[in-house]
Amino acid sequence: MQVTETNADGLKHEFKIVIPAGELENQVNDRLTQLGRSIRLPGFRPGKVPQSLLRQRYGKAIRGEVLEHTVQESSAEAMREQNLRPALPPKVEIVSADEGDDFEYTISVEVLPEVPAPDFNALGLERLSIEVPDDDVDKAVERIAEQYRKAEPVKRAAKKGDVVVIDFVGKIGDVEFPGGKGENVSLELGSGQFVPGYEDQLVGGKAGQDRTVKVTFPENYGGPELAGKDAVFEVKVKEVREKQPAKIDDSLAAEVGLENLAELKQEVKERIARDYSMVTRQRLKRQLLDKLAEAYSFPVPPGMVEIEFGNIWKQHEAEKAYAAAGQAPGDVSAGAPAEAPAEPAAPAEDDEKLKGEYQALAERRVRLGLLLADVGRNANITVTQEELNQALIREAQRFPGAERRVLDYYRNNPDAAGNLRAPIFEEKVVDYIVELAKPAERKVSPQELLSMTEADEAAEEAAAPVEKKPAAKKPPTQTGARNKAPAKGETE
Repeated sequence: MQVTETNADGLKHEFKIVIPAGELENQVNDRLTQLGRSIRLPGFRPGKVPQSLLRQRYGKAIRGEVLEHTVQESSAEAMREQNLRPALPPKVEIVSADEGDDFEYTISVEVLPEVPAPDFNALGLERLSIEVPDDDVDKAVERIAEQYRKAEPVKRAAKKGDVVVIDFVGKIGDVEFPGGKGENVSLELGSGQFVPGYEDQLVGGKAGQDRTVKVTFPENYGGPELAGKDAVFEVKVKEVREKQPAKIDDSLAAEVGLENLAELKQEVKERIARDYSMVTRQRLKRQLLDKLAEAYSFPVPPGMVEIEFGNIWKQHEAEKAYAAAGQAPGDVSAGAPAEAPAEPAAPAEDDEKLKGEYQALAERRVRLGLLLADVGRNANITVTQEELNQALIREAQRFPGAERRVLDYYRNNPDAAGNLRAPIFEEKVVDYIVELAKPAERKVSPQELLSMTEADEAAEEAAAPVEKKPAAKKPPTQTGARNKAPAKGETE
């Protein structure tokens, strides 16, 4: 094999590779000989089929297999000889492959860059810590108590704050619509659980009374087939219940499966602390990535950038389509916006500006990915099968009722499973870097954390309005995350 480098431009290398015709012919003959030992043809004993007949029948196919195998082996050997690490599979172009001639082809390959060794101590990271205020715990317990308030039947007309038990049938015109029927449904009047105006028309209703409720679905209603439509509900009030005062004592703890009120407060405090920890960790990770991006600049393979840009642009186009259809990208039930109303096309110059910004974002992501991958490789950081299994289970749990199909999909698609492995690896590398960086600790109040989070979001939006980053987690005092009653053994 003769390898000649024909071009070296930054991370891009091009080679001409020539395989002597005799070497290829020997491989073809060896494969024909192997085939002759096992193949059965009418009129010939096993192993006695003439090679000339084998070549006539199978020579072309075998030669194709040999050429394909030769390209794979020889190109990999050329990379090893040149001490290169391909970033992507090389592009191959056949120059000459005629039988009897030397086999000649060219490869073009982008290689991974030399990644500088980061000085983590110089990053100047800051880790925020929060002591959960007792007042936050008390308010969270009050919200839990509100959820567990009992409602007792009363013999009077319903008023706001009462719970009515109803049967109902909804129609648009004379046609009952899917999801418009219910039996023994408990509805708290004033909760805003149903379509605007629905609950108000049940105020004053009594047990055993029939009522006709007329509503108009909002224009932005989640179900496009109902949005903006007038509907009529025939409602039967079966029972009126009055909510009893909330109790904050050991009986409340028993309702959620705990021993006493003190244990309930401790569970709530630990839950809030975990929520705060998630927010502060996300802030620390964002700070780390920003500082790495500022401190380290090195060339990245253009092909990897183009792939990442393509993914970003595809997501951007999908979000535009969903927005035009009035759907959220995560609204699976609404289906794909195949017939979304057309939006006015953006001016060409705006589109080009957006592409330029996304191109810069793609380059940043690739560079940070290579940097983290290099740190993880040097530190021998790996993702265990147990960690991957746990991620797989969490992913399946996102689709209630379809868990088995999700599990089967990932088990049958190694590339998809790799998508679960990547974020686990990244989080482990981030933890490793943070440990080495020894960030300065600073205690802040929940209110300070909220202000910082909002300021960070405003700064990011002003600096890079095109980047659709996941929304930063709000401190738990702002999210209602603590409204849910804790349960023993609940997974975080």
